[in-house]
Amino acid sequence: MRKTPVTVVGLGSMGSALAGAFLAAGHPTTLWNRTASKADPLVARGARLAATADDAVRASPLTIACLTTYEDTRAALEAASLTGRALVTLNSGSPVEARRMAEWATGRGARYLDGAIKNVPSAVGAPDTLLYYGGDKTVFDEHRETLRVLGGDTVHLGEETDLAALYETAVGGTLLPALVGFFQGAAALRSRGLEAETLLPYATKWFEMIISVLPMYAKEIDSGDYSDPAASVNIFHAGAAADLGLAEEGVDVGWQRPMHDLVRQAAEAGHGDLSIAVLTELLSVGVAGSSTTGTRP
Repeated sequence: MRKTPVTVVGLGSMGSALAGAFLAAGHPTTLWNRTASKADPLVARGARLAATADDAVRASPLTIACLTTYEDTRAALEAASLTGRALVTLNSGSPVEARRMAEWATGRGARYLDGAIKNVPSAVGAPDTLLYYGGDKTVFDEHRETLRVLGGDTVHLGEETDLAALYETAVGGTLLPALVGFFQGAAALRSRGLEAETLLPYATKWFEMIISVLPMYAKEIDSGDYSDPAASVNIFHAGAAADLGLAEEGVDVGWQRPMHDLVRQAAEAGHGDLSIAVLTELLSVGVAGSSTTGTRP
C-alpha cells in the first residue's frame, strides 16, 4: 500500500530527524529549507527537494513544519498556498503564540494541528517517543498512522489549538531547574576533585523519588487541600540556609534565591504548616497573598 506523501519544512537537527523517519518508513518525502544544502543527505536517501515552500506544500496532503518559532514558520510559509492542506507545526512557543499561529493558518485555508516533540532528535521514530497535538482532530485522525512514524506515543490532547504549547511550557518549566540543580551538584563535586559521574547513582535515585511524589502533589493541587503535608513549606524554608550554604564550597547558588523567596513568601503569608504544593496558589495570578489555610479559598 502506498504511504501518504509528506512534506517537511525546516531541516535543523529535529526537522532532519523527522524527514529521516518518514523516509525510513517508506513515505514519499518532499523537503524545503532556506539553506538547500541541508537537504543533501536526505535527498541521497530518496527525498525530493522542492524549489520553493509553495512547491513543497503542494507536493503533499500533509506538511510538517519544524522551525524554531511560530514566527519563523509563518515567514517560511508566507508565499505558500495552504488552502485545503493539513499543516502540523512542531516548534517552540507559548500558548498565545500557538493561538495566533492557528488563526493565521486557518485564515489561509489550512487544516491546522499544533504539536510538540517531547524528546531529542535521536529518539524520533522510537516506540516510546512522545508527541502530543492540539487542534483539528480530523487532521489527527486522518494522519494518525503517519504521525505515529515520528513516535509511538502519539496523543491528541483536544480541539483547542494551543493545548500542545500549553502542556509543552507546563512540563518544560521543570527542565532547566532540574538540569541546573544537577550542574550545581557537579560543580560542587568538581571543587573537591570528584567526577560528576560519581553523582549519577544518587541523582538518579533523587529524580525517581521526585517522580514518585508527583501524583500526591497533583491530588493536593486538584483538590485544593494542602492540610496534610508530607513536606511542609516550613521544612523547605528551614532548608534554604543549607541550600545556599553550598556557596561556601565555591559554587554560585544565586539561581536558587528566587525559589527560596517564593517559599519565604508562602511562610510569611501563614502557609508554613501546609504542603509545599501550596506554592501552586502563589504562582497562580491573583492568588498570592490569599487567605489559604488548609484548602483553596
